[in-house]
Amino acid sequence: MPLSQSGKNTLALSAVSLAALMFGLEISSVPVILPTLEKQLHGDLRDMQWVMNAYTIACTTVLMAAGTLADRYGRRRVFVLSVIAFGVTSLICGVAQSMPVLIASRFAQGLAGGAMLTCQMAILSHQFQAGRERGRAFAIFGIVFGAGLGFGPIIGGAIVALSNWHWVFLVHVPLSALTWVLIALGAQESRDPQAHKLDRAGIATLSLAVLGLTYYLTQAPEQGFASPVALAALAIAVIGSIAFVIAEKHSAHPMFDFAVFRIRDFSGSIMGSIGMNFSFWPFMIYLPIYYQSALDYDTVSAGLALLAYTLPTLLMPPLAERLSARYSSGVVIPLGLFAIGAGFLAMRYGSAVEHASWLSMLPGALLAGAGLGLTNTPVTNTTTAAVPSSRAGMAAGIDMSARLITLAINIALMGLILVAGIAAHLREVFGARFDGTQLRQLAGRIAAGDVNALQSVSGGTHELAHAALIEGFGWVLWYGGIGVCVLAALSLAIFAPGRARSSANDAQAASCAQ
Repeated sequence: MPLSQSGKNTLALSAVSLAALMFGLEISSVPVILPTLEKQLHGDLRDMQWVMNAYTIACTTVLMAAGTLADRYGRRRVFVLSVIAFGVTSLICGVAQSMPVLIASRFAQGLAGGAMLTCQMAILSHQFQAGRERGRAFAIFGIVFGAGLGFGPIIGGAIVALSNWHWVFLVHVPLSALTWVLIALGAQESRDPQAHKLDRAGIATLSLAVLGLTYYLTQAPEQGFASPVALAALAIAVIGSIAFVIAEKHSAHPMFDFAVFRIRDFSGSIMGSIGMNFSFWPFMIYLPIYYQSALDYDTVSAGLALLAYTLPTLLMPPLAERLSARYSSGVVIPLGLFAIGAGFLAMRYGSAVEHASWLSMLPGALLAGAGLGLTNTPVTNTTTAAVPSSRAGMAAGIDMSARLITLAINIALMGLILVAGIAAHLREVFGARFDGTQLRQLAGRIAAGDVNALQSVSGGTHELAHAALIEGFGWVLWYGGIGVCVLAALSLAIFAPGRARSSANDAQAASCAQ
């Protein structure tokens, strides 16, 4: 008996929600297993950074391209291919026996995940067009995606405790197969008959710029900031950035139309996108190291402690919507960013007390998570609402790209700052006993969670490594807290003149972006 349209819609929503759950889990469940990966696959801090950044950079690379390909060749078709690819690459990640193989497979997994994410929204928009039904579908999608992000740490920790780290990736293989079946039964095909050509120049130059800068920030501390390889990576980043701007300025159909930045609401909300990923999400990579190495928690305990950081992001969006309706997103977005900054500064205090624990970190973690929850939904709504409807897809693409690029860069920057803070503490203790290279190597081992790195050093103790690690985390928390507060102030400054302008001027600014 053929399925009714309502039944097909339910299956399509289930498929999209399951894909969203997998994408969310890949972001938040992997950080909690990084210390385990470092020990079992004999990696270091740079390897752990690349396990996350390979996925993030790949998502950024494919995001806009996948949208264009889906519009031209069919959203359902590209979604099916991306889900299958996600399952296959997750299998490869799960059976990896070395860090290079895992990092390479994570990049491939990120390509599939980015394409999968791009198609989800397009399929939902086409499948659910009635107002009430559409709102319900997007609400369910958001809840499931948020659950993947919020509960990912404890799910990852529980999988490691009950089995091993491999299943954090392997679990996506049967989930991808189930998603494929649901797509085949329920999702409708759709295309855009006026889809533009793929912006190959923009995709290539942006990818080179992000990859070059991330490589420089990640590898330069070990190789030397003035080494030929590091300088070559920096040069690639600079040239790629310049070439990207030129390519987009001269493209008939650019994936980044810089004219939309003249709209203050759009620019103010993009500051929110950058601010959320400046500190909150990149610190997800390092917080498990603090809990497991500085506080000696096991994987499950660390996952439970991380819930205080992630769960508020699920609870705050309804309040954010009400506040935005009453006070405007121009108030709520900067407020959320200031809350994230205040949370980081509170965590800085909580991590430095004499008997630090998850309780001393709890107020700051809750505040930072609440700030993220206040910011996220208004940012998404404002970026798309601030531009003409014909540019909504591009606005969403810029929003997501800003998030992923900021995340990739700050994962690397936080690692650099963490190592620098640990090295500074060791320098105070040992003076000139070690040269810069030896000091960075010791600091890098401690930053990766090896608190026994000083055991072979005369005068080096487990307690000293703990103290150095806490000092390094203090530096990272200062950076994250102050940096996001600066971005909050910039967002507020950009929004404020926009609120004072007349609706006529707002309309004129919007027309400039057309």
